[in-house]
Amino acid sequence: MDAVREALDLVRPQVARAFPGALAEDFARACREVASEAPPGLVLAYARGAPAMVPFVGREAALALAGMVAEVARAAGNHAALLLAGAAPIAARMTADAAAFAIWLRAIVALAEAGAGPVVSVLGRTESLLDDLGAAGFARWVREGLRATEAAPEGRHAFFVGDSAAGRAAQARAAGEIGLAALDRGLGLFAAALWGEMPMLQAAAPGADGRQRRTSFMGPVVRLPPAFRGVAAEDAVLLYRASVAHVMAHRRFGGPRFPVGGLKPLQIALVSLIEDARVEHLAMRALPGLRRLWLPHHVARPEGVLSASSLLARLARALIDPAYEDGNPWVEKGRRMVAAASPEDPAASRRIGNLLGNDLGQMRVQFNPRTHVVEPLYRDDNLGLWDFDDGGESDLDAEALPQPARHVGEAAGPSPSETRAAEAGRARAVAEESEIGIPVARYPEWDHLIRAARHDWTTVVEYAPPAADPHALAALLGRDHVLLERIAALIRAARISRPLRLRRQAEGEQFDLDAALTAAIDQRAGLTPDPRLYTRFVRRARDLATLLLLDASRSTDDRIPGTTRRVLDLEVEAAALFGRALQRVGDPFAIRAFCSNRRSDVRYYRIKEFQEPYDTGTERRLAGLGGQYSTRIGAALRHAGAELAARSTYRRLLLVVTDGEPSDIDVVDRRYLAEDARRAVQDLARRGIDVFCVGLDGGGENHLARIFGARNVLHIGRLERLPESLAKLYFRLTGG
Repeated sequence: MDAVREALDLVRPQVARAFPGALAEDFARACREVASEAPPGLVLAYARGAPAMVPFVGREAALALAGMVAEVARAAGNHAALLLAGAAPIAARMTADAAAFAIWLRAIVALAEAGAGPVVSVLGRTESLLDDLGAAGFARWVREGLRATEAAPEGRHAFFVGDSAAGRAAQARAAGEIGLAALDRGLGLFAAALWGEMPMLQAAAPGADGRQRRTSFMGPVVRLPPAFRGVAAEDAVLLYRASVAHVMAHRRFGGPRFPVGGLKPLQIALVSLIEDARVEHLAMRALPGLRRLWLPHHVARPEGVLSASSLLARLARALIDPAYEDGNPWVEKGRRMVAAASPEDPAASRRIGNLLGNDLGQMRVQFNPRTHVVEPLYRDDNLGLWDFDDGGESDLDAEALPQPARHVGEAAGPSPSETRAAEAGRARAVAEESEIGIPVARYPEWDHLIRAARHDWTTVVEYAPPAADPHALAALLGRDHVLLERIAALIRAARISRPLRLRRQAEGEQFDLDAALTAAIDQRAGLTPDPRLYTRFVRRARDLATLLLLDASRSTDDRIPGTTRRVLDLEVEAAALFGRALQRVGDPFAIRAFCSNRRSDVRYYRIKEFQEPYDTGTERRLAGLGGQYSTRIGAALRHAGAELAARSTYRRLLLVVTDGEPSDIDVVDRRYLAEDARRAVQDLARRGIDVFCVGLDGGGENHLARIFGARNVLHIGRLERLPESLAKLYFRLTGG
């Protein structure tokens, strides 16, 4: 139990914050409950994960998890219980509601009681499943799967891992993907009942970037999404009706299309919002029951990060909900201006939108037209409102008009869409105020003055990676498809494995002694000797593991001279291109990021695990990274090296991307952290781990060459070349 006691000592500050005073004894009882059914490692996993759940689902849910972990251990084994302890903080963060978390947890226990195989696979995909289904949809999917395989349990594993058509269809139904095909005629009749007109309904094709389109109208044609992902089937019917009713309000009460002219994207978004509210006001005046159809979808609240997108969502709610109280002067001004204008005058929408847009410009709030989405979900993409002077739809919608929204499911709360920078800012605020990091290890630190290591001097603390909308990153990568193919080809050409000796070759590097001896015997016996007398070595397979470690310190938040992009943006783009290429090749790899806030808080973000696929969940975490704090690289190197040391592959590569010298606010001596990092690199080399660095520093004293060795540092003169340079470096390191 000494290891348990040591690990619990690591999380003592987090436990004190999450379970203060007498509640600490409740937490101790929960740990003992887990210990009664499981080995020490499972107790440690629960003790680390439970405090991180408290800000999202409360103390009662965190304590109740102990009983569920013990129950899963009894039903499906310790490995499944260990996965549950690790997945529970992820589920808590994604559901952000105690009731929704309880729904997810009960479904997991029910699945565990059906056997270890399915629950292990499902727990490994917690984030992607909850993102697609929500808690309620996940529970429906589990129930349907257990019922469908009750008579044939041998097919249960295939159902839940997605290897069966029935499992995939059930997941689509749980995600709400019943959609337009089943409702087409009913929606037409619904519109005809409201306005005496049956519109031409069509399924909207995906955009050029593969994203699902929003509802759109152009002339007599109304295009609707084939399905609303993450929406329960019964709610999807109401959402489709709300969307059709909104478009019909535009067709009945809208005016001529607005000329774009010289309007800025923010002004276009605001004019569109005011026009949406105007036609809905006239529609509700004619048919008051429409308010009950539209109002439940307006869920914006007067809280959170102050961005243009969140303010627009709040204004949209203020214009349809008389009982809504916001308190923001800009929102209240917009409400007064719309109330004073004539609802029959479409020109008022443009006038009010221009004025409110100027006000937002003075407020200097952030707005990114590439990531902004219209809220709520039932409203259209506004393409039908604007005249681009090109005779039809314009490519400008990718730049100036709102993009398709990502719906997070019925179990989630309001989700005002914000820019990537605003998302990262909100994530940093959460980390400061409510997120609890979990200390996972202590490491020594080398003091070059006393030439000795300070034992247990630094603490590595893992934090849940912040998440943001990955669509802007995905669109960027879509434009770089040629570079992606080139990177994948470079990586695929490398051969990394233990050398295989081929004997009896016609040519080679050295003689094959056995073949030479046989040839000599044959020659003396009067036989024709075999001329294949050589041996050579080849590498025919790939056998390596790679960990990409990104510097996410405050300096990476700086803008690249002459551009609007941050250094961290290029790091993220490089990691994404590198990750997609490695995924195609099939090499196991992990992505981590780090920064530090003194020696007691070396922050470590697990962006992607070795065993999980590179997918939208990975890109969501990459997109949410924000530069903060300092660069205590030695502790991060040791922790990343410990992860790589556990991989049983022929080669183990640790690739570090950093923009400057190590530093932290509790260190004055500039050499101290550089010498510690140098010592860490040497220690890792002795353990058979290759450490290489991509340096983004723009000049000055070259600390990186001293830390990693001059031959192990690749300096990037032009930061824009980072993605391709990272792939070339990988190719060179892996012996291609």
